[in-house]
Amino acid sequence: LVTCQIYGKLKKSKKADDQWKAVSIDDLRHRFAGMLRVAYVEEPSESDRNFYSVLLGVDPASGSETVLYKVRLPGNPIIGEGKPENQNHAIIFTRGEHLQTLDMNQDNYMGESYKMRNLLEYFYGKVRIVGSREHIFSESGGAVANFAASNEFVFGTIVQRFMTWPLCVRFHYGHPDVWDKTWALSNGGVSKASRGINLSEDIYAGFNHLLRGGTIPYVEYMQVGKGRDDGNQQIYKIEAKLAAGNAAQCMSRDVHSIANRLDFTRLLSFYYSGTGFYFNNAVTVFAMFFFLYLQLFSHILQLDDHVPNPD
Repeated sequence: LVTCQIYGKLKKSKKADDQWKAVSIDDLRHRFAGMLRVAYVEEPSESDRNFYSVLLGVDPASGSETVLYKVRLPGNPIIGEGKPENQNHAIIFTRGEHLQTLDMNQDNYMGESYKMRNLLEYFYGKVRIVGSREHIFSESGGAVANFAASNEFVFGTIVQRFMTWPLCVRFHYGHPDVWDKTWALSNGGVSKASRGINLSEDIYAGFNHLLRGGTIPYVEYMQVGKGRDDGNQQIYKIEAKLAAGNAAQCMSRDVHSIANRLDFTRLLSFYYSGTGFYFNNAVTVFAMFFFLYLQLFSHILQLDDHVPNPD
């Protein structure tokens, strides 16, 4: 199931670029008619002023377009960045009790799918999210791509491993994670949408799970492929997104609720693995500048003349 909330806009648009994107999506739908389904948000028309969640399919026998499901919504579901609403509105079209969420730049391997049975054994007690690592397959694209892949490996594997144990403060980062879908449907979905705050929309699902007394394990025997743009800007953009997301989290009620409920050791782990990391970096940089300016003023004003020479 591929969810593309702007598919309806692309079909109606008269721009050549938008039409090309819509035609490309349709080509994939017909090429994989027996497997691929596309969900999108249908906007109001002149004859119908309602919003709908629509699931499109293709009849494998005749190749004709088929509307499998069409669910009327109470209003416009896009209230924030668009990505969390895009994820949540299509959950009703999925099957089974568990759900694996993947980004558009991720894929999977046949060998990894055989490990899913072992991963599903983790869903017991209060475990509702199980994380797995990412393999950056674009690392062979050059020195910049290799550096970006190493950057992703540190955050997506080493840091996640340490945050799971012994810190016990891992949340939902990225989207190879597998969900207990029945729990997610009745507890706010797999993302949280609000305008201006939920830049890192996925981590709030982890906050929600932690506030309800759950734990989020992390496994390394299963991985999902992921590709990254190989430009110089992409290296710092991922860090900029994490930093901006942490700044936005400070304004959310979720972080305030977690800070009031965690024990002292986990609270320190939560602080230094999130907002505190960037705060400490800022304090370190400002302290360095303060020390340099203090030394400069000391020499200019000759405040160190009375200090004896150690020689």
